Amino acid sequence: METKKERSLLESRDLLGMYRDMVRVRQFEEACPKLYSQGKMGGFLHLYSGQEAVGVGVAHAIHKQDYMISAYREHGLLIAKGGRPEKVMAELFGKATGVSRGKGGSMHLFDPELRFMGGYGIVGGHLPISVGVAYSILYREGDEVAVCLFGDGATNQGVFHEAMNMAALYQVPMIFICENNGYGIGTSVLRASAMEELYKKSCAYETPGEKVDGMDVLAVYETVRRAVQRAREGGGPSYIEAITYRFRGHSISDPGTYRSEQEKRIWQERDPIPNFARWLVEQGKATREDLEKIDGEEKDLIREAIRFAEESPFPDPEELWTDVYVES
Repeated sequence: METKKERSLLESRDLLGMYRDMVRVRQFEEACPKLYSQGKMGGFLHLYSGQEAVGVGVAHAIHKQDYMISAYREHGLLIAKGGRPEKVMAELFGKATGVSRGKGGSMHLFDPELRFMGGYGIVGGHLPISVGVAYSILYREGDEVAVCLFGDGATNQGVFHEAMNMAALYQVPMIFICENNGYGIGTSVLRASAMEELYKKSCAYETPGEKVDGMDVLAVYETVRRAVQRAREGGGPSYIEAITYRFRGHSISDPGTYRSEQEKRIWQERDPIPNFARWLVEQGKATREDLEKIDGEEKDLIREAIRFAEESPFPDPEELWTDVYVES
């Protein structure tokens, strides 16, 4: 139950900033398919369109010094945490000005200044890394938290349970956030998990579990903020299942024909961006003109990001030999 104090805190947040961030992520992601088809991007490409309320809600609920770790559908998450769109776009182009200097590509974004610790391509492979990050906070007696975002398919991996167990055993300051978009590639959650309500998997580790509407940026923000506060105060890990939907296929090569047109229409009606825009206007937080201005500014920003990426140089051949080993 939301308290008066929580509502007061929510009112103090930059609601227009949330809207701007969601629009920025959507504009960025929707620019990518055409650029990919033109051969300007290589490798895999997993888009975040439809899931913006989760990433933005999480990013606004944590502090700048907090850590974020993600799987490979992470462009929107890094941008939501403050990543510069031009540097993210340059990385997708494989350019030297990218966040990983053109060597990570779409699936391996990394920005230590923002404490965005990846982008990982192995399903569930980043979960124990996240626990390690959170344990380091505990060991250093810091006041940061680590948030780890992953898909519904990762909850069926053995490493998910190992990570949950270790996090609960050592009571690390960590938030597990499952972005349940209904499908692991093309397989429905209902056909892949014996436990359909994925947040209940946390009960095996006596860790608080909660489900939230992942198409509602404010609901995500409120739920994550409470979990983060609990972790920061020594309450240990939490597990949140955000029910969301990706509007495009699993990757750029997936036509998504396993989903019915009716299902797609139902979820399109729950699009977090226009629905939040209507709420802002209805609540007197913004005018239509305010939101249209933001829309235009973000379109211009993404156009500039594309220009930056196109004009940036590729890495020097010598870069093949850098960052291979860590000096001890």
